[in-house]
Amino acid sequence: MDDRMFRTAMGKFATGVTVIVSEVDGEVHGMTANAFMSVSLDPKLVLISVGSNAKMNKIIQESQKFSVNILSGSQKEMSMIFAGQIKEERKVNFDTFEGLPVIENSLVSLACNVYDTHEAGDHTLYIGEVINLNVQDGEPLAFYEGKYKQVM
Repeated sequence: MDDRMFRTAMGKFATGVTVIVSEVDGEVHGMTANAFMSVSLDPKLVLISVGSNAKMNKIIQESQKFSVNILSGSQKEMSMIFAGQIKEERKVNFDTFEGLPVIENSLVSLACNVYDTHEAGDHTLYIGEVINLNVQDGEPLAFYEGKYKQVM
């Protein structure tokens, strides 16, 4: 199999859309990710996957904390901004939750401390211990076959 076939196969798995956010020296950085999952209930752990060469990888290594923001169906543009799909400068307003920047109006915001790290191929897997969360009602934004979908 080639890389394209593998990407196509992985695109057949519908996922939610998150924006991972962290802050170093007062500068907020974010990236869109669909590689996110729950790991454990006790302790409360989640996992994110970040490209080894991504700027966010260095940011999380330095800060040792991050937020996971599960986007609602109305936040497609927010996902596109942090995925680099919208190139022009956009002003993003962040709330602060447990000392971490979070995306306003996300369905869920999880405040996490890095619990463990694993190198896996060309990505770094961060296991985050959830220190607190905020949940709102709404419908999620989904991603399937390289396209955004609204779940109704």
